[in-house]
Amino acid sequence: MATRPITRNTLFYGDNLDILREYIADESVDLIYLDPPFNSNRSYNVLFKNEAGTESESQITAFEDTWHWNEKAEEMHRFLVTKSPPHISKMITAMRDFIGTNQMMAYLVMMTGRLIELRRVLKPTGSLYLHCDPTASHYLKIILDTIFGPQSFRSEIVWKRTTTHSDSKRWPDVGDVILFFTKSDSFTWNPQYMPYSDEYLNDKYRLRDPNGRRYQLDNITSPNPRPNMTYEWKGHSPPPNGWRYSKETMAELDAAGRIWYPDDKSKRPRLKRYLDEMPGLLVGTIWADIDPINSQAQERMGYPTQKPLALLERIISASSNAGDVVLDPFCGCGTAVAAAQKLGRVWIGIDITPLSMILQKQRLKTMFPGIQFDVVGEPNSLEGAEQLAKDDRYKFQYWALGLIPGAFPYGAQPGSKEGKKGSDRGVDGIITFFDDNSGKPKRVIVQVKSGNVGPTLIRDLMGTVEQEQAVMGIFVTLRNPSPEMKLAAVRAGVYASPGWHQDFPKMQILTIEELLRGAQVKMPPQTELKRSQPVSVPIAAQGGLFDAAPEEEED
Repeated sequence: MATRPITRNTLFYGDNLDILREYIADESVDLIYLDPPFNSNRSYNVLFKNEAGTESESQITAFEDTWHWNEKAEEMHRFLVTKSPPHISKMITAMRDFIGTNQMMAYLVMMTGRLIELRRVLKPTGSLYLHCDPTASHYLKIILDTIFGPQSFRSEIVWKRTTTHSDSKRWPDVGDVILFFTKSDSFTWNPQYMPYSDEYLNDKYRLRDPNGRRYQLDNITSPNPRPNMTYEWKGHSPPPNGWRYSKETMAELDAAGRIWYPDDKSKRPRLKRYLDEMPGLLVGTIWADIDPINSQAQERMGYPTQKPLALLERIISASSNAGDVVLDPFCGCGTAVAAAQKLGRVWIGIDITPLSMILQKQRLKTMFPGIQFDVVGEPNSLEGAEQLAKDDRYKFQYWALGLIPGAFPYGAQPGSKEGKKGSDRGVDGIITFFDDNSGKPKRVIVQVKSGNVGPTLIRDLMGTVEQEQAVMGIFVTLRNPSPEMKLAAVRAGVYASPGWHQDFPKMQILTIEELLRGAQVKMPPQTELKRSQPVSVPIAAQGGLFDAAPEEEED
């Protein structure tokens, strides 16, 4: 188990339970946010169905991005019953007796093991936010109560993630649940505010000074009897309990023009509270002001469970300070990591899917040019790359794409833990850039190969480039290219950049060994041209991020 806290931004590729145990030191993290995958769209009848081989293969495939009651779940259950503290052992035993051995119980068992580790790594002043939905939130709250203690529960936040839609025979599900727990009574807390609505402003701040400053009037009488504050003020008799302020303070407020006086001496003065001095409306436990990711959102990546950046910014701002360590053990497409980077926190992200790793790396490099962070668990040598290709060529493809700045995967199936993807018509990745003032993006096709290669593949890729109306092709290979392949690439000609007035090879071959040594694609830079429109493309505009086609491509 790690003994030294992580102080550098780090992405971990692998099972978060193993990584927590091996790399994350005790009481080294200030804030944890987790949004564990769970397919709540499936019916309760399926989720609670005994998994004794009775489900069809299609059902299992549809649910492979979550949990099953299998050997691993049984092993974790046995560990929790025999090795965990008695109160956790009793809780998980009772849950199994009540729920049975099914997908829901597998999810809860595996989450319990991870939540035990997450509490261990959390500082005494730290907080944990668990994002879920009503399908399992009530069970997860019992587990959190057991591990953290009921006294550590702070809030159940409801985030309105969608609008109402037609649901037969029940109220439409429009919200997610976020459970907020702390490790102790002494925890970091920064209240969050949101802008006032126009309706609120017109009702509460309808008064204006001659200079235009909006204000409302507030009571300046004491809520409790205060004999020492009972004095006459500028002809106005004191209220029964006295004034809220001393004479000295009243004089200062009066000199600053902060007191409003009525025409009638029988009425009492009031305090002016200016709108521009107010932080906003204090945020409560119902969050309806943060919209979900829509199809046109600038930050949209097409990832099915992507959360808005604003949602994570609120959580991180409320429960951590600049320089604190933020951990997301199910970081998916990296929204929590990106928000932490934006807010000046040190972050740790963990995910088991190869697609997640490439999305996060490219997202961070796009949002924060020049960013530096460590990646643990991925190959960093040619030997490691060869082993990864031997173990799983799909994982190899995603990893190889991650070596090319700006390359996003194409044809991915984000729910698959193995990263398996459908046929991509010869397209493994796409790089998008702007090269003129038309506002239309140009595309570079990236193809990755781990097996035997030859000149035919170069000619085929050139055909794909033309068919997809791209401007360049990049061929990434684990094997060294032959002279015939290099000649075929040269014969493809050049792309004449109208924006940068430079020629670039239309077909380029890069080996994994070259990329590991820092080789770069020769192409127009992904920086601004001499115009107002930025050249960086909304991730949603990359096109085909999760488009799956009918067949698998062979190496």
